[in-house]
Amino acid sequence: MGHPDNTYSLVADIGGTNTRVALADGRRILDDTIRRYRNSEFPGLESVLTRYIADESGVDPIAACVAVAGPVRDGRATMTNLDWTIDKDTLARATKAEKVAILNDLQAQGHALGHIDTANIRTVLPGPDAGPNAAKLVVGVGTGFNAAPVYDLEHGRIVTPSESGHANLPIRNEMELRLCQFVSTAHGFPAVEDVLSGRGLERAYAFLGQEANDPREAAAKDIMAACEDGSDPRAVEAAQLFTRILGTVCGNLSLIQLPFGGVYLAGGVARAFAPHLNHFGFGEAFRDKGRFAGFMSNFAVHVIEDDYAALTGSAAHLVALN
Repeated sequence: MGHPDNTYSLVADIGGTNTRVALADGRRILDDTIRRYRNSEFPGLESVLTRYIADESGVDPIAACVAVAGPVRDGRATMTNLDWTIDKDTLARATKAEKVAILNDLQAQGHALGHIDTANIRTVLPGPDAGPNAAKLVVGVGTGFNAAPVYDLEHGRIVTPSESGHANLPIRNEMELRLCQFVSTAHGFPAVEDVLSGRGLERAYAFLGQEANDPREAAAKDIMAACEDGSDPRAVEAAQLFTRILGTVCGNLSLIQLPFGGVYLAGGVARAFAPHLNHFGFGEAFRDKGRFAGFMSNFAVHVIEDDYAALTGSAAHLVALN
C-alpha cells in the first residue's frame, strides 16, 4: 500500500552490522514500516535507502535523518566499523527529501530521551529526583562503544558528539594492566571499545583463557547464554570482568559530565547485560571513586530496552529543526 507524498519523515539507524529504516509521523515511528537490512549485502547507504523506498511502494518523504555509528563533521559521517561514508548530498539524492540531517547514533539516542515508553526503561541504580533540564548521559554498548551528553537548554536540546570508545581503558590493578596489554594488539593501544563491546566481551573471555593457560574462544552470544545457564564458569568470569570495567568507565564519564538527570545505557550488548549488571558488580565499580563514592549516588543509571530508540531520536530531531 502506498503512502501520501511529502507527509512522513524517513529515519534510519545505521549500525556496524545492520541498518534499520522506518517512516515517522512527527516523533511517532510507524511500527509497520520498520525494516532491517544487513549492511554486508549493500555497497553503501544510498543503495539501502533506495531499496527501502522501493519496499515501501516508492514513498516520497518530506524529511530524512540518519543516525550513524561514527563521527559526524560538517554534515559528513564516516562509519567507525564499516567502510561507508555518508553526506547530506547523498542522503538528499537517495530520499528526495526537502530536509535532511545526519546524527551520530548516540546523539540520536540522546534526542530520544523523554520520548521512549517508560516500560522500555530499566533502572539499574536509582538516584534522586532531578529537574527536567538536568544534564543526562547516553552510553552506547553494542558493536562499538560511545557516549554523548544531553543538555536541555532554553532554545532546545543539544546532544554533543564524541568518540569515547577510542579513549584509553582505565587501569586499576595488575590484572587490568595485563588485560590492556592483551587487547592492545588489536589496534596498537588499549581502547575502551576493545573490551566494552560485543567483540570486547569475546576478548575478555580469550584473555581469561590466557591467564589460566587454557586458551579457548567463544562468541559473545554463547558467553551470554552460558551466563544464563551456568554452563561455563569462564563465561561468568568474563561477564563479571566486563561489567566491572563498564561500571568504572561509566563512573568516570559521569564525573566528567555530571549527568544529574541520569545515565542511560543503550545498545544490544547493554540490553543483554541489563539483567546481570547488579549482581556482576556494576554498582560497586561505578561508585568506586574514593572520597567521591557517596557523590556517585547522585547519578541514576538506566538501560534503554527499546531497540528502535535511535529511530525515535532521529524523528524527534527533525521535529525540533522545524
